[in-house]
Amino acid sequence: MTAPLLDIDDLHVTIPTDRGDLHALRGAGLRLESGKTLCLVGESGCGKSLTAMSLMGLLPRKARQSAGRFALMGTDYAGKAPKAWANLRGRDMAMIFQDPNQSLNPTMTVGVQMTEALRHFEKLSKAQAEDRAIAMLDRVGIADPRSRLGQYPHQFSGGQRQRLMIASALIGRPKLLIADEPTTALDVTIQAQILQVIAELQDELGLGLLLITHDLGVAAAIADDVAVMYAGRVIETGPVAQLFAVPAHPYTQGLMVAIPVPGRTRPGTPLPAISGRVPGLIGGVTGCAFRDRCALAGDGCASDPLPRHAFASGGFVECTRPSLSETRP
Repeated sequence: MTAPLLDIDDLHVTIPTDRGDLHALRGAGLRLESGKTLCLVGESGCGKSLTAMSLMGLLPRKARQSAGRFALMGTDYAGKAPKAWANLRGRDMAMIFQDPNQSLNPTMTVGVQMTEALRHFEKLSKAQAEDRAIAMLDRVGIADPRSRLGQYPHQFSGGQRQRLMIASALIGRPKLLIADEPTTALDVTIQAQILQVIAELQDELGLGLLLITHDLGVAAAIADDVAVMYAGRVIETGPVAQLFAVPAHPYTQGLMVAIPVPGRTRPGTPLPAISGRVPGLIGGVTGCAFRDRCALAGDGCASDPLPRHAFASGGFVECTRPSLSETRP
């Protein structure tokens, strides 16, 4: 059996604070196959972006990370020196950040920023690297790419800067692309264009895509599989069609009913909301972190470990009282 492109299990990230240790990721796990799209969804603050930063080796300096398995393309890097994983950045994996204004260096030209990793990893000449950059800028829809290599990020529009981020991430032809809310600050038309560019390049290059989003509509449109995160743990995963049709975890169900349905949800109608708030993670959490907001919570929800039900069609749910169905065995 071929190893998955990305296989992360029991990932913990702890950040020391003045009030004690913040257990930001509490045994999270992800699995992504080559050429597939996995969407990581959940409320703000649940750990989605921190998971991406952990995968890229870009955690805050004081953060402590551990994992039972931290594998890319069949090689497990758990316990190895951080430099071993860092050497994969820009070559085997790359990331599209949420805000290009904070990710692009305003003092360096676009050409220098795009070609730096190419010249380091592939030992290309300046001319060869610039030719690759020009081709990639043209591929993502930036006009007159040769002249734009000498420009600075502020000379690009918001949508163009996001396209520039995509081009910069993909110029090294990575196997894994992580996209953290890549369309959040864009209008609907530009958002659709950016997602289309990413999908086309994914198909063209055969890369695996981990898309982090709070927009379930985006996940439904482009994902092969979905992982639902809550309070630093992945609590439910599965093929997108089945997870949306038959969500098993009460939290996932709460997310689904909050989605407006075209033609059925009347404009101005209040959408259902999950009551309560995400628990604080300083000092740790035992049992199900969702239990204080869950109508189905019982005594067993406070104990560890929580039962995990695996689906024959792929994925799992971590819950004492999941809603199971014949359509999702």
